[in-house]
Amino acid sequence: MTIENLSSNKSFGGWHKQYSHHSETLNCSMRFAIYLPPQASNGKKVPALYWLSGLTCTDENFMQKAGAHRMAAELGVAIVAPDTSPRGDDVADDEGYDLGKGAGFYVNATQEPWSKHYRMYDYVLNELPALIEDMFPVSDQRSIFGHSMGGHGALVLALRNPERFQSVSAFSPISKPVNCPWGKKAFGAYLGKDTASWAEYDASLLMQKASKFVPALVDQGEADNFLTEQLKPEMLEAAAKQSGYPLELNRHEGYDHSYYFIASFIEEHLRFHAKYLIG
Repeated sequence: MTIENLSSNKSFGGWHKQYSHHSETLNCSMRFAIYLPPQASNGKKVPALYWLSGLTCTDENFMQKAGAHRMAAELGVAIVAPDTSPRGDDVADDEGYDLGKGAGFYVNATQEPWSKHYRMYDYVLNELPALIEDMFPVSDQRSIFGHSMGGHGALVLALRNPERFQSVSAFSPISKPVNCPWGKKAFGAYLGKDTASWAEYDASLLMQKASKFVPALVDQGEADNFLTEQLKPEMLEAAAKQSGYPLELNRHEGYDHSYYFIASFIEEHLRFHAKYLIG
């Protein structure tokens, strides 16, 4: 497998690097970022945290704004951040910010023209970890987290594949996409009019019927502009109560949907995952 290094920056004794590669899953060139803590420089394989970003974001937002490198270096955990969608001139797009490029929603599209490229679920679950574990000193001990659309993606991937992830967390996730404007628009385009197929990408519905558990942490700002219409954390909380899912959902007065919120609580999330990745 061939990857191209686009940039390298030393950070807290480790290295933040950007790469591009051709994705067989997405049929296009993809970019990802990886933070390798100093512990990875001596040949030791370190566990990995996969971060999924929200609408309009790329691999850069989290790495530049979240302030995660210091704690990742202390804990000895790698962080991998893929892009949020396929990219390229021949990749289908939409005029809206909430569909198409930058808005892959971490699903496998079944409808034209999206199905040729938009298979972010398979990319994050299979192709990207295989590449990371082959090319870097990173073990197969994985956890996953994300923000907003990426929080939805992280929860869905962990809920559907509990054997693949040690833990999951999310900031301000889209908790009930089958019943919010963002989710209805994206799922209708990518998955079609048969709403029965939408359920496999809805964290609340998946958590409600879960029988195998992955420890889960969710943080939600109470001053989030999208809280009522788009995010619906109360639906996730109700689902967890119904199935007995080990979900810790914290609400924070005054915090919004921005990276200021993420940066304020990123240390707690990294320590949460480290408990299950390292012990």
